[in-house]
Amino acid sequence: MTASTTRRTTAARSRIAAVGAIAVAGALILTGCGDQTDKSSSSSGTKADSSAPLYSKLPKKIQDAGVVKVGTDAAYAPMEYTDGGKIVGIDPDIAAALGKQLGVKFEFTSGTFDGLITSLETGRQDAIMSSITDNKKRQEGLDDKGNKIGKGVDFVDYFSSGLSLLVKKGNPEGIKSMDDLCGKSVAVQRGTTYEDAFKAQAEKCGDKKLTIQAFDTDQEALTRVKAGGAVADLNDYPVAAYAVKTSGGGNDFEIAGQQSDVGLFGIGVSKDNTQLRDAIKEALDAIIKDGSYAKVLEKWNVKDSAVTEAKINAGQ
Repeated sequence: MTASTTRRTTAARSRIAAVGAIAVAGALILTGCGDQTDKSSSSSGTKADSSAPLYSKLPKKIQDAGVVKVGTDAAYAPMEYTDGGKIVGIDPDIAAALGKQLGVKFEFTSGTFDGLITSLETGRQDAIMSSITDNKKRQEGLDDKGNKIGKGVDFVDYFSSGLSLLVKKGNPEGIKSMDDLCGKSVAVQRGTTYEDAFKAQAEKCGDKKLTIQAFDTDQEALTRVKAGGAVADLNDYPVAAYAVKTSGGGNDFEIAGQQSDVGLFGIGVSKDNTQLRDAIKEALDAIIKDGSYAKVLEKWNVKDSAVTEAKINAGQ
């Protein structure tokens, strides 16, 4: 991924360079750009279920197709990644629950992250769902300098995510917040906003020096923490929670303290397709109410990322 590419930022910030590659317990977790080759999680030709509770809310085009075509970058476990040729993860599971309410299948196709909004604007995809932070620039179609570059996107916000500190299981140093890192050593992937966050904390620590060990990959940083050579690593909450659940059978790490810089992930829909946007919003409210949304988050160990209701363009 290039340094100019805005990935899944928490709050309004942009990550720089590669964003935390992590391999945990045999699962390959790549947070760079996906490839240009489409990988679909299902085949087209799916027949819609007109008896579904919210089928009538869908645009006729979607009803006739039987699918919502969804663009993603399936390289960000546990949110979305490829396993055995199939796109799996939190986002596909949430989408499957939405599909039951709407009576259609959400069909995921993987490509590059920075091409997702374009695929929506050209009509290649009906929606985009790839841990995309909902913010004003994306809503209004602006670049990082505030220049108008597109029509913008409407987001149905479905997931809350911030940054989390990963520490060794048992938290032997008693880390509860960034302030507890002063006078200690931390490990982080080089060239990410996680490293920037540690650098900002180092300035706050002043004479009580915070030593930052930067590595090429997040896996190396985690290995350092596991070995006791650093007290903490920093990553997005869902990625951190996945490491907690899978690394060493759940015996290597734990999350310390609360998330920081919390932002909202949204399902992106064209501003010209308000009927689909509103149908997805209604379906999200339905799965929140019936408990199927909570079951997905519990399955992936990310209950703290739950939203209590569906909102449109709530990101800042």
